[in-house]
Order: sequence, then structure tokens, then C-alpha cells
Amino acid sequence: MSALEIKVGTMLIDNDKLGIVISEIKSGTWSEEPWFNWTTSYEIKYSDGDRCIMTKHSLTRLVDSGKIVILHGKK
Repeated sequence: MSALEIKVGTMLIDNDKLGIVISEIKSGTWSEEPWFNWTTSYEIKYSDGDRCIMTKHSLTRLVDSGKIVILHGKK
């Protein structure tokens, strides 16, 4: 799995639709051990008005398989 850097404002192409990450959602749970288990998800808004919440693991897997393409701009 690649080390994918996603942040608010990241643009992508998903199934021929333009999308932009509009928020990062972090949630944690307390396990029996004194550690937090964090899950990061992203809210993506598409150009057709659809919205999607996707876990970082799922997004990374789809990028690695080529189904989602991250658009990289110049800095």
C-alpha cells in the first residue's frame, strides 16, 4: 500500500467524475488495552453534487488499483 498524502482540497478523478476532499474525519475508540485505535475518513464532494465518505484505507486501495486518480497541482 502506498504512503498516500490526502488533505482537504485534494482533487481527484473517480469513475470519470471530478471530486474534491472537503473534510477529514478522525474517529477513535478505546480498546481493552490503553491505546486509541484511530480511523481516518474523507468526505468527498463531486462535481455532479454527490457526496461520499470513504475511509483512508479504501481510498488508498482504490488509488493503488488505478480506479481513483489523485490530481497533483504545482506548488
